[in-house]
Amino acid sequence: MAKAKELEQQLERAEQQLRLLQKISRLLVRDIGLDEALNKVVSLVVEFMGCDSCLMYRVEGEELVLCASNTPHPTAIGRLRLRMSEGLTGWVARERRLLAIFREAYRDPRFKTFSDLPEDAFEAFLSAPILSRHGVEGVINVQHRDAHAHTGNEMEMFTTIAELTGCMFALSNLSTRKEPALVSTTGTQN
Repeated sequence: MAKAKELEQQLERAEQQLRLLQKISRLLVRDIGLDEALNKVVSLVVEFMGCDSCLMYRVEGEELVLCASNTPHPTAIGRLRLRMSEGLTGWVARERRLLAIFREAYRDPRFKTFSDLPEDAFEAFLSAPILSRHGVEGVINVQHRDAHAHTGNEMEMFTTIAELTGCMFALSNLSTRKEPALVSTTGTQN
């Protein structure tokens, strides 16, 4: 009987994962702005991961800029910036690697404190680079107030979410590029 219950729980989790991926996939094809799509991804991540905080950063030049959050940071969105050499988030962007810390993330030597973010006192930290074909587009972080060991499955899903978000960035970049003007090939002969 215990095995049947375990299989039911695994099936339910797989169905939750599928629904999450379907919702993100639909964001990729909807005609909505990037900011709205990123905020929806953040909400979906919070719901799926059961985390206390989700922050998303976008690469702008040599900096990472906070662009979406599930917690109200009206003064920090678009203004909070860190260099690629700063903090856990900068490390993830630089190294292009997932980072999981299950306890006392604030004690990690790479950690950088921001006075605007109460999440800096949270215990657990999971971060993934947002990648596209063009490279690192940003970083997405989830944090838990209490210690939390993420499973391999959670980390794999989180990486997949970051990759899909990278596609959103790439699609947004494509839609904002202007089409080159058509040049007439007809002309007068000399």
